[in-house]
Amino acid sequence: MPATLVKIVPREYRDSVSLMQLSAMLGKLPGVEQASAVMATENNLALLAEAGLRVDAKGAHASDLLIVVQGEKSALPAAIEEAMKRLTRQPEDNGGEARAALRPRSIQMALKVADDANMALISTPGDYAAAEAMKALRLGLNVMLFSNNVSVEEELALKAFARESDLIVMGPDCGTAIINGTPLAFANVVKRGPIGAVGASGTGLQQVTVLIDRLGSGISQAIGTGGRDLALEIGGISMLKGLKDLATNPATQVIVLISKPPAREGAERVLAEAAKAGKPVVVVFLGADPKSIARKGVHAVKTLEDAARAAVAIVRGEKPRDSYADVPDLPAGLPKLAGSQRYIRGLYSGGTFCYEATLLLGELLDEVYSNTPTRNVRELADVWLSHHHTLVDLGDDVFTRGRPHPMIDYRLRTERIVKEAEDPQTAVILLDVVLGHGSHMDPASEFVPAIHRARTAAQGRNVVFVGQICGTSADPQDLARQSRALTEAGMLLTESNAQAVRLAAAIVDAH
Repeated sequence: MPATLVKIVPREYRDSVSLMQLSAMLGKLPGVEQASAVMATENNLALLAEAGLRVDAKGAHASDLLIVVQGEKSALPAAIEEAMKRLTRQPEDNGGEARAALRPRSIQMALKVADDANMALISTPGDYAAAEAMKALRLGLNVMLFSNNVSVEEELALKAFARESDLIVMGPDCGTAIINGTPLAFANVVKRGPIGAVGASGTGLQQVTVLIDRLGSGISQAIGTGGRDLALEIGGISMLKGLKDLATNPATQVIVLISKPPAREGAERVLAEAAKAGKPVVVVFLGADPKSIARKGVHAVKTLEDAARAAVAIVRGEKPRDSYADVPDLPAGLPKLAGSQRYIRGLYSGGTFCYEATLLLGELLDEVYSNTPTRNVRELADVWLSHHHTLVDLGDDVFTRGRPHPMIDYRLRTERIVKEAEDPQTAVILLDVVLGHGSHMDPASEFVPAIHRARTAAQGRNVVFVGQICGTSADPQDLARQSRALTEAGMLLTESNAQAVRLAAAIVDAH
């Protein structure tokens, strides 16, 4: 039985992204089987217990940092020591003036240092997030609320207050935004340009902005709203505000709206305002019939790629197509599959990518299962066990309890890749690779060894790997290097998530 070692660091707050990165680093140390660095809130302690990390955190408070490592007993003290080194490492010396500056301990103190600021990014434990966001709003600041575990009632109160104050709340659980060219949280480095986007979906916003960049255009603003914004209880308050601001923004020529299926009332309210925006608006509400959305001034599309291509076409003065769903050509030299290999296994780090893939694959093939089921797709009974065609969102809460998000820590996904390859029925393993700020700094270093291990596990069968990289040439991971390494390892790369799904379906259809 593995040993467990716990370290409580009093009054040491770190945001969730940095803690996920710390957890991922610790999990890779020799002799460490599992590691987690979290704030010692009751909710986090419960999540650790559900993940099998039952710890004695007696005396810990929500403002304390909790580091838990599990594995070989002799290796754990060194892991804790490495964690403390990372936490106490001093930033680069920026000169005497920076050293002498008082570190602000509140939003109000920060405003005295930067009195021209107009936005606060809140990333605290959910128990405190709503209160901190309200403080920022009362000080006249727009808010990006990265924190989750904020109740619907708190979200509505924050957004209603923001609406009355002509401010916006991006979130809660808003993981992506690009404001005035600056990527925030999980976001890509894209060119500035004439297309503005508002998204109730993090990876959906990333896909659209990345594809717009690759198509030669750029982004004026990319505004996240949080995934619940278009729910019935909230009514699209933040999307309406983002739409209004982009409509009056002289740098924005075309607006893109992105969401998973919204509540009908919220969607109708947003679409009515979109039709009055005075600028072309492209809408992708994944899973909704584009014909039910389209109206004068509003061009509705089916996929994230369609949204990007339509927006760029309008900027260029071209008539946008209703669909850009070109049938992919099967690559030359495709390896021969065994008679038993009939199924696609999709392992996703992006929830919206998984949802879009589920929608598309459910239309193309029978017997599709997922933990994000849609009208043509059945719910997966056991998320740890694939069945027929299976698409899994590994960023779902059941997988991230006590673990970093799969965009940061690839271990759960690479282990699952090998497991799927062992199944004699697996023909195609479908993947998303997300680059940009916040994401793993070298995905190929994780995927390439996993692909090699999977080929060994397949015991002579040929498993086809299909994927797409959501990233730009300016992202810190070096898109060209990632593409080259994955291609050399045998992964077939497409330009978008939708293309990857269609190629995977074409491969099993041709078999």
